[in-house]
Amino acid sequence: MRDQKQRKAEFGDFQTPIRLAREVCSLIARTGFRPASILEPTCGTGSFLKASLETFPDVSRVLGFEINPHHVLQAQYAVAPAFPHASIEVHQSDFFLTSWSEIVEALPEPILVIGNPPWVTNAALSTWGSNNLPKKSNLDNLPGIDALTGKSNFDISEWMLRKNIEWLNGKNGILAMLCKTTVARKVLLYAWQNGLRIESASLYILDAREYFRASVDACLLVVRSNSTGNSKECQVFPSLHAQRPDSSFGLQDGMLVADVKSYLKWKDFTGIGLRGWRSGIKHDCSNVFELRIECGNLVNGLGECVDIEPEVLFPLLKSSDLAAHRKPHRWMLVPQRSMREDPSRLRLDAPKAWNYLTAHAHLLDGRKSSIYRNRPRFSVFGVGPYSFAPWKIALSGLYKKLEFVQVPPFLERPVVFDDTCYFFPCQSEEECNLLYELVTSEPAREFWSAFIFWDAKRPITAQLLNSLDLMALARLLGKECDRVRTLAERQIVEYTEGVFQRLLFREETADYESDLVANELDLPAAQQAFPADAASLLLRFAQGKASRRG
Repeated sequence: MRDQKQRKAEFGDFQTPIRLAREVCSLIARTGFRPASILEPTCGTGSFLKASLETFPDVSRVLGFEINPHHVLQAQYAVAPAFPHASIEVHQSDFFLTSWSEIVEALPEPILVIGNPPWVTNAALSTWGSNNLPKKSNLDNLPGIDALTGKSNFDISEWMLRKNIEWLNGKNGILAMLCKTTVARKVLLYAWQNGLRIESASLYILDAREYFRASVDACLLVVRSNSTGNSKECQVFPSLHAQRPDSSFGLQDGMLVADVKSYLKWKDFTGIGLRGWRSGIKHDCSNVFELRIECGNLVNGLGECVDIEPEVLFPLLKSSDLAAHRKPHRWMLVPQRSMREDPSRLRLDAPKAWNYLTAHAHLLDGRKSSIYRNRPRFSVFGVGPYSFAPWKIALSGLYKKLEFVQVPPFLERPVVFDDTCYFFPCQSEEECNLLYELVTSEPAREFWSAFIFWDAKRPITAQLLNSLDLMALARLLGKECDRVRTLAERQIVEYTEGVFQRLLFREETADYESDLVANELDLPAAQQAFPADAASLLLRFAQGKASRRG
């Protein structure tokens, strides 16, 4: 049974209900399109073949291809007896080994390419040891670090749809495919960036739970092509039956924007190469680096009591804490103050902390991410002077809302964040108040919303936050002053190229940069120094926790 389920998932074997196939074909017919030929590259048991023949009975040629021989027989049985006068062919074929260009060139126009390609990623297929993959390549010629940290992972349907849309380039035709909404956007972006001839594009939101019992944001992507098309926008309809679009996204000034209208309104706020917003500290071993206080003792994720120097401990906030507006109740062991600092300095500066890390070396050395290769032992990422700024504006990267939080020092210590959070460092409460007023203003929210696709796995990224020019925003709001200029200057930093490469968290584009910068946030020496009574502060915190329990 397990092998059957794996095989079903491996080939994306979730058949399209005939009711849905008919709704899709009816929608295409309402546009006035009448195909001369129909091609379904992954036809399964033939739902789309049957529905398209019912909707377009005058079509001259119909081709279906399917890798599963049992499905081929079912598809042939579904269409051949019902449409004896049509030229119908259903072939067993591997999508990745088929000479599609020759097949498409022989089809009469207008051409309808229709279907429901498999919704599975190449990473999942590799995990299963599947060979149902295209020839291995770097899909978007990503730089090494992007490919290593996961951005090269892609949906198989994305690769297929790119090929589909290329077949129709310059031809009179329609591509109509069921897919994830994220895949639809990526395919359109690929087509727009590569100058493929698109007359129009539409995206119809689909209830995948209703049709496939799947919890995924899905859609019908309809792309109209011809020899002169040059559109770079896509209208978004809330359902298959909607008459009017809710919004439109598209390629503007070389960027994919979620709301073209809002972008055009606020585009003058766009900053280039800004880096003020950052993601938190990445360590990939919470059992060791993250501690809590129980009965006056520091306890790690393994349940062990920990005795280390307070100088390396900082109050920690995670995404869930920011979303709930909680004060810190965890602490993070931060083994270095910058990306170029070697944690081995703890041997002398904090020997207890070094011994603690060494005792758990089997866990730390086993961190799977390739970003730790060729780095000093026990290193973390996303740490620099900005991490220890006394005040910060922060927000969660996991909760899908633009909700900013002012974060003051906690027990006279700067608060740090894990890598699911984003923050902007501030040197004073006054700076923090001003920045909060700017980023929560209506123009700022509208600007960022023009770029946010809320159905994305990680809709808010450091790259998105850094696209807003604070000085331009302050000018509009009449808030220009020396503090704003200081904040704006903090957005402009120069990085030493080639020292530490950009890292990615899952699919997003948050930057984990080195602190080797020309114009970095320089904290006063008094703020960089650890408080002499740090141990008593931690003890006071522990006593407070204990008294509240009582």
